[in-house]
Amino acid sequence: MTKFQETENIELKKSTSELKEAVISIVAMLNKHQRGEVWFGIRNDGTVSGQQVSEKTMRDVSKAISENIEPKVYPTVEQVAVDGKHCIKVQVKGNEHPYYAYGRPYIRVGDEDRQLSAKELERLILEKNRDRLRWDTEVCDKATFEDIGASKLKSFLKLCSLPYDTIPNSLEKLNLVKGGKLLNAAVLCFARKPEKFLPNARLRCAVFGTLDTTVTLDMKDFYGDAFNLIGKAEEYIMEHINIGMRLDGLLRVDVPEIDREAFREAIINAFCHRDYREYDSVNIAIFKDRVEIRSPGLLYGGLTIDSIKKKMVSARRNELLAELFQRSHRIEKWGRGIKMILEREPATEFEEVGTVQFVVTFKRKYAEAVTTETALTTSVKTSVKTSDEIIAAIRSDKLVTAQQIAERLGISLRAIEMQLANLKKDGRIRRIGPKKGGYWETVVKNIS
Repeated sequence: MTKFQETENIELKKSTSELKEAVISIVAMLNKHQRGEVWFGIRNDGTVSGQQVSEKTMRDVSKAISENIEPKVYPTVEQVAVDGKHCIKVQVKGNEHPYYAYGRPYIRVGDEDRQLSAKELERLILEKNRDRLRWDTEVCDKATFEDIGASKLKSFLKLCSLPYDTIPNSLEKLNLVKGGKLLNAAVLCFARKPEKFLPNARLRCAVFGTLDTTVTLDMKDFYGDAFNLIGKAEEYIMEHINIGMRLDGLLRVDVPEIDREAFREAIINAFCHRDYREYDSVNIAIFKDRVEIRSPGLLYGGLTIDSIKKKMVSARRNELLAELFQRSHRIEKWGRGIKMILEREPATEFEEVGTVQFVVTFKRKYAEAVTTETALTTSVKTSVKTSDEIIAAIRSDKLVTAQQIAERLGISLRAIEMQLANLKKDGRIRRIGPKKGGYWETVVKNIS
């Protein structure tokens, strides 16, 4: 006995008395997979019941499909004998989605049909026209070559081992100009102030004191080009997660509780593959037990959570932007980033939230062992130790820069700058001369 089962591409109907529902299922399947199959004479549990089939029955099926689906589709309708019983098999294909049944759009979810929301319909239309409507290849009308930072462009070209000419010529060679106008990708990556033209060229970071967002300990917004924001996101996470240590011979090596390469890859992916048509920013949320990297836009090009975890596949929403990231060795061509993340952090979770956000979650390894009290104590001890190390560095070389101190201590530049400001405020150091060309001097206080 033949057994059938409903899927995202197959719908079963006991008879043509359910013809209207069948038309809706056809539209739902076309909108999801651009193909579908409906059987009449088979119950939804897969049991073959059969039905009466005549020329009129076949015409009624064809007519219902042709008159009630827009754009028009042309199905194959045939009579098929299954286990000695008469059934009708309908096959349909079409790439002109979105399709409408009785004036309404539907989408297939598992073996069920549901009506598309306005937002989902908009996304389906954009998906269909993705090659013509790619955000990164659209012209940014108000931006000019004068808005491009030459130093940013030169640094990028150096990473790519490419020569610098003029700003227009260099951008032209990178395919970032169309009809003498800058493309969005050029502005996002190389403009002095991309947020002037692209308000969502933004990073939002926050630290929360609990497992949810009820207690906010810190929140900051950063603006700038995509490459700069990636660095800011990495720094912010490093400043707000716990750092352990291990010994490598006689040297102390810092060990973040989340692998740095893993979360850096997730940050890069967030900026490279996000949906820039969404106004929202890339968001970093640090909780007591986890770190979340949230980017606007769901997975692209039919990818699923399962497929990105098990296969080295990628679909690029921003093809030109991805090319720039690849040229500068920030991403790999063959989609190995997710595999690398899982190799370094196997407990990483990937999730699509609602219809507008993709979230990567890293578990914090030391979080459970650190209470609020011990965390504060550790913070104070670390601050004192770092201050002493900064003063020692200044005493050994009064011309030392903040960047050199940061590299020497393995701490972010922002953290060093904050410590320098605090030491200056406390009167323990002072600056002699200008910011560039001057030097630091330690202050020995008289004890009376």
